Amino acid sequence: MPSIPNALPTPCTSACGRRAALEPLVNQSSAASSLSPSPTFIELRNGLRMPYVAAGEGELLLFVHGSLCDYRYWEPQLAGLSKRYRCVAVSLTHYWPVTDSGADLPFSWSVHADEVAEFIARFGAGPAHVVGHSRGGCVAFHFARRHLEHVRTLTLADPGGPLQIAGRPPARLPETVNALRAKAAQLIETGDVEAGLQLFVDSVSRPGFWAMSTAGFRRMATDNAHTLARQFRDPLPAYEPEEAADVRCPVLLIDGEKSPDMFRRTVNALQSWLPDGRRETVRGASHGMNLAHPSAFNRYIDEFIQAMAVR
Repeated sequence: MPSIPNALPTPCTSACGRRAALEPLVNQSSAASSLSPSPTFIELRNGLRMPYVAAGEGELLLFVHGSLCDYRYWEPQLAGLSKRYRCVAVSLTHYWPVTDSGADLPFSWSVHADEVAEFIARFGAGPAHVVGHSRGGCVAFHFARRHLEHVRTLTLADPGGPLQIAGRPPARLPETVNALRAKAAQLIETGDVEAGLQLFVDSVSRPGFWAMSTAGFRRMATDNAHTLARQFRDPLPAYEPEEAADVRCPVLLIDGEKSPDMFRRTVNALQSWLPDGRRETVRGASHGMNLAHPSAFNRYIDEFIQAMAVR
């Protein structure tokens, strides 16, 4: 989950249905007026609805957001990549705009991984090229492990979750991090949402990033603040080489040159564990590299997919 200045584009203004045939989008500025402010929904077996927005035609390119985000996070990617692909950005269940799901329904990275597979099956245009960022990277990683039939390629951008090192005790977050997250959740649940979000965002990006964020990003994070405490009660699993071996598709790993060390260590390890893995680093960017430098981020994804197509 990032907080980046000059990031989230303004909402778009025209309707977009699931099967609408859109003209390919030439650049980000033209796409900003072609994406829909109102999502389409796919109902899952558990009765929850999964919102999404779509643009373009071609092979399915599916985007999975991270903490405090939703389908709006990927606007620069739908804008820049829909000339060549059928770009779809989802909101995982419990995230905006469907925020009224019952507290008794599980909020789980594992359930989200399986729901991505169910979404692709019900959408009907798979298998998909799947891109996941931060917590969404962890979700996408385990989706790809479990559901090989639904994935063409996998791109993980600063994937979230701890790293299991051979010979060391089971990986878990440091107590200082857990204490900070507990404080952030407490602030949000007691009504001081701004302070809680600032504490969390600055901890996963850099101090001061929340203050520099755009109004659009802050609005999105505020809309999803209710998910943070539930997320903390469902910690992400550690990455292990045995599980990485279950990923049988081509993988692109993307990190930011200035991303926090915890993300870069994970990318380093996955690069060594994944025999079919490639890596790109977005220069000058931190955790929200797809927003800070969308042209570079989009180019890396496009070049990777095209290279895999001709192998």
